[in-house]
Amino acid sequence: MYRFLASTRWLGWFLMVCVFAAACAALGNWQMNRLDEARADNGLVAANYDAAPVPYAEASREFSRLDPERTWTPVALRGQYLDRDTAVVRNRPLNGAPGYEVLVPFRTQEGDVVVVNRGWLPIGNDTAGRPDTVPAPPSGTVDVVARLKAGEPDVGRTAPAGQLASIQLERYERLLGYDVQTGAYGVLASEAPAPASTPAALPRPEIDEGNHLSYSLQWFAFAVLGFVGLGYAAKQQARINREDREEAAEAEAAGVEVLHSAYRAPRRRPARRRDGGPTDEELEDAYLDSLEAGRKS
Repeated sequence: MYRFLASTRWLGWFLMVCVFAAACAALGNWQMNRLDEARADNGLVAANYDAAPVPYAEASREFSRLDPERTWTPVALRGQYLDRDTAVVRNRPLNGAPGYEVLVPFRTQEGDVVVVNRGWLPIGNDTAGRPDTVPAPPSGTVDVVARLKAGEPDVGRTAPAGQLASIQLERYERLLGYDVQTGAYGVLASEAPAPASTPAALPRPEIDEGNHLSYSLQWFAFAVLGFVGLGYAAKQQARINREDREEAAEAEAAGVEVLHSAYRAPRRRPARRRDGGPTDEELEDAYLDSLEAGRKS
């Protein structure tokens, strides 16, 4: 009954469904990988964000090469801000509002220079493309607690003087003209003495897995549905072939030659009239039979 599945046409359909299913499975696995990454990030926030600050002497190596497992770990710094080298990072939205983030080099008492992200500023009204004011950091010796975060990739865009297109620490180091720790930077948590005016603090990262699991299940379902659809089409074709064989057998018994295609749409049986009378198709057949009888007589 299903020997037609070995034909070139049906083997081609089967191959197409296999390719479709493989693509869906790959997309489903990709979403599952993104889910694993989201869960790992959530775990780092839960484990590190509110931990006790680590002295810079113990965490200095993280600023040169950050261990991903130490992301968001608070580090206690003591030193001095290099206010003259402040830069702002463009295109940094916060809660749907456009703005900037403020980066300031910080020279620790150990002699290293690390980058501290002091927070967010809204876009300015006085001069296009710049914040109206950039609050100055505390002067003199300052105690800072900042959470570790890896630098960002180069986005390939330029920026006006005093601005950066992303927190790409190597580019910032080249602009400064002196050595800076480029393995990580610190997101400001607190500073003492506290200045009168500061940029808005960056919010705590949300612990959210996103829709990756549902998307993954949808892709896997699509992969299965491809084979279900092919199976349904094969079942329909088998039924059509069976009806054609039955029609051919009836025609052979009546001595009439019947021509039909190996592939056709299913036939609809004529609906019976509610009053029990003949259908339009039966009336048409009777009319054609009478014409044929008159032609022969």
